[in-house]
Amino acid sequence: MGFDLTETGKRAKTAAFVLQSLSSEDKNRALAAAADALKKDAQSIISENQKDLAKARERGTSPAMIDRLELNEKRIDDMAEGLMQVSELPDPIGDVLEEFTRPNGLKIQKVRVPMGVCGIIYESRPNVTADAFSLCFKSGNAVILRGGSDAIESNKAIVNTIRKALQSVDITQDALQLVTDTSRDVANDMMRLDEYIDLLIPRGGAGLIRTVVENSTIPVIETGTGNCHIFVDESADIDMAVNIIINAKTQRMGVCNACESLLVHEAIAEAAVPAICRALCAKDIEIRAGEKVFSLVPDTASLLKNATEEDFAAEFLGPVISLQIVSDVKEAIDHINRYTTHHSEAIITADPENAELFLNGVDSACVYVNASTRFTDGFEFGFGAEIGISTQKLHARGPMGLRELTSYKYKVYGNGQIR
Repeated sequence: MGFDLTETGKRAKTAAFVLQSLSSEDKNRALAAAADALKKDAQSIISENQKDLAKARERGTSPAMIDRLELNEKRIDDMAEGLMQVSELPDPIGDVLEEFTRPNGLKIQKVRVPMGVCGIIYESRPNVTADAFSLCFKSGNAVILRGGSDAIESNKAIVNTIRKALQSVDITQDALQLVTDTSRDVANDMMRLDEYIDLLIPRGGAGLIRTVVENSTIPVIETGTGNCHIFVDESADIDMAVNIIINAKTQRMGVCNACESLLVHEAIAEAAVPAICRALCAKDIEIRAGEKVFSLVPDTASLLKNATEEDFAAEFLGPVISLQIVSDVKEAIDHINRYTTHHSEAIITADPENAELFLNGVDSACVYVNASTRFTDGFEFGFGAEIGISTQKLHARGPMGLRELTSYKYKVYGNGQIR
């Protein structure tokens, strides 16, 4: 018997009506139970994850994607900690956003409420399973998860653990459901389950996100691919620039907030480019560079390759980066706005005026001055675990926490008014 997606949707919708009335205390108690259960079940979850890893290696999966897939005790502890951080965050449900009284005496409140049922379609990273649950649950939403086939055993194990934890505190297990059929047909069916799913969020590569945006009949929030840029301005501290670039590129390469593109002001290029290239080459990063770069770094030429137009637009997710020299901050802004995926960009500068030009001119969700793009993250922004990084402008942008998973309604109090 095949997976019944419609029945899953019905159960999620029923659960959503229960969840919208849960107290903050009930939700926090359930999140704490789920966190404890993840830590207790760590070895069995890792065992299931090993099955996924073995299949991935047989397929010749890249090291960056293996890193995204792998679970260990530290990562499971981090997942549990993410649930606890969410439990400690203020509950947004019931917040009064506006309150006013009309001349006829009607008292009107604009109040934050859950979305209802959230659907998440994602790839590779099983930690998303726990993150998505925690944020959806704390914001009063039921969630239907559809992970990729590459992480199916890991996802089953995590979901089973959390569902048992929910049952242990007398909360409906249908608050969290996993689509266990990983076929493309079922994924396409989920994109059209608008009778039951109120919001659909894809997390993964550009191909997945494009497919969901183009085929969904459910409102979609795009969580973005990350062609993240760092611009080294003429007044930059070169040591600072090198440290930030190495962190942004190499601290973890297979993530959407890793730096993929570098721009250097021509006035500082003679000093900055060799230092940057030496540091990148020491980390075995291939540099795909514009023509002006080659004459500046003959000692590292073996790791330099000519950049193509596609390289400047690429999210490499691995040991490759693009590098271009620009004439000023305005050219840097123009270059970024041409090639960006609207995720995260940074300027390294000592010039406050250029910093403001960059902050105001770059059209991305997160724009930094003198800091790594790796900070675009729900934990780092204080949101607890994140549901994703939105690169669109409606209805959420940047790291998505609890409030981005809510809507609002109007409560209207009268005393007999008629129109």
